[in-house]
Amino acid sequence: MARLQERYRTEIISALQEELGLKNPMQVPRIERVVVSMGVKNAHLERKKLEAAFDQLTTITGQKPKITRATKSIAAFRLREGQEVGCCVTLRRTRMFEFIDRLVSIALPRVRDFRGLNPKAFDGAGNFSMGLTEQLVFPEINPDKVHDVQGMNIAVVTNATTNADGLALLKAVGFPFQKPGEKNN
Repeated sequence: MARLQERYRTEIISALQEELGLKNPMQVPRIERVVVSMGVKNAHLERKKLEAAFDQLTTITGQKPKITRATKSIAAFRLREGQEVGCCVTLRRTRMFEFIDRLVSIALPRVRDFRGLNPKAFDGAGNFSMGLTEQLVFPEINPDKVHDVQGMNIAVVTNATTNADGLALLKAVGFPFQKPGEKNN
């Protein structure tokens, strides 16, 4: 069992139950899945870029990604429907907790000029999305083997019904949010 998963079961559930004023521990919001995706610029023109992103996402998440395809044609980008444009991974259970633990304790502190996550990045239903500008913040990636710096989107899907419940859950898990009034440059 992952370290964060064990802490969630033993400490976080009871603390959130008390904080949110819930009677039953089954009412406590929980993280259902984490979706990590990378869109690769000109992936349909240069296959090697997509393969490199695929390998790096596999290394970061510990799970084989799915190749994503364009849903519609865009002439300005020389893109046709069905062409490969990126890759994505959906993490659940133990791998999800391990990824969140590495993200919060190792990767986010390595981001240059990091002042905390934006607490307004929730979607209205308790789900949180964030972006990283480079994959090199993860220690699993060898910077000498990276030719193209690639960003990624991370979506944390919870079963919380409100943004406040989702924020309380992610703060309890350890996500470093900005204090009210601070701005992230």
